[in-house]
Amino acid sequence: MPGAPRTNPAAPRGAQADLAARFCQAAPGLQERLNSRDTLIELIRSVNATLDPRKVAEGLLTQVHGWFPTVCLAIAVQDGSQRASLIAGRGPCETYGEGLERVARWITEHNEEFMSASLASDERIANGPAVTVAGFPLRCRARTIGALIMLDPLPSSEAPKLPFEVMSSLRTVLEGPALALDTTLHLRRAEELSVTDDLTSLYNARYLNQVLRRESKRASRSGRPLSLLFLDLDGFKSVNDRHGHLCGSRALVEAAHVIRACARETDVVARFGGDEFALVLPDTGSDGAVAVAERVRERVAAHSFLRSSDGLDLHLTASVGVATLPDVAMSVEELVKAADTAMYRVKDLGKNGVFLAVEPVRSKDL
Repeated sequence: MPGAPRTNPAAPRGAQADLAARFCQAAPGLQERLNSRDTLIELIRSVNATLDPRKVAEGLLTQVHGWFPTVCLAIAVQDGSQRASLIAGRGPCETYGEGLERVARWITEHNEEFMSASLASDERIANGPAVTVAGFPLRCRARTIGALIMLDPLPSSEAPKLPFEVMSSLRTVLEGPALALDTTLHLRRAEELSVTDDLTSLYNARYLNQVLRRESKRASRSGRPLSLLFLDLDGFKSVNDRHGHLCGSRALVEAAHVIRACARETDVVARFGGDEFALVLPDTGSDGAVAVAERVRERVAAHSFLRSSDGLDLHLTASVGVATLPDVAMSVEELVKAADTAMYRVKDLGKNGVFLAVEPVRSKDL
């Protein structure tokens, strides 16, 4: 037929095209979609249906999935440290997780789009995989809070690119989702700060109390035990007196890391106050709780404090009290009192030890 485009029957359109070529093919349709009122409405509804940052990101990917002809889609956000974290993805994102995070970090640091025919030869990302990448900043409130990244597992002949008009429309459309994501991230961080100890990043006493009440109710319903450990660093006052409060604070941070490493993911580790810590062990009887307490005590005693940060070599010990519900307590208040009393029993016996509460504590004794 005159005027009909020539095609190669052995290679259907787009079947072997690399990502850069597929971007060119998709650009006209993408421009029309981005300018559609229906697209904007669907996008706003998707990202504003939840206060969970991950679900906001997933809502954005649900919409974007049909916009771009790519194998892998991911969203990453700046997590407050010097790295970016993936919070949602479509396709084999885990396989390329490190490369995606490095691209996201570059985008958030430079506030620019990132187009690469192959990360393996891209000087911006050292030693990257041979994949094609197109990344777009998620901007709001005059800053870049994350990145939307497309990845194809094969390199392209050239870097992907979109016409200026399409890029302009895409930037505008992404502002709403970026604002929704940033808002939910701020809410999540505020919630975390309300239950987190500022110094050690462990849970605080307020959250400890909430967890104890929740877990005690669950233990009562299920008939499973609940154990509580109270831990005090022996002679910690001498660290502050000899080396100053700054060193003391650093030592507490190290102690928190040592203690947290002794617990399971299901356990709750909190700083109770000062140099006192608490561990809540759900579904753990007295024997298991004593084993955890001994592990904590041994690792604290073996740790060299302030060696890396201040060139010192301080050694501390810990006194640990253990109490289990319902063995010696029937309520949260009784459990806390029993663990606290057991900890001070260790102090009376010479410190650096573990004591299991065996005498029931009743409300009249509180």
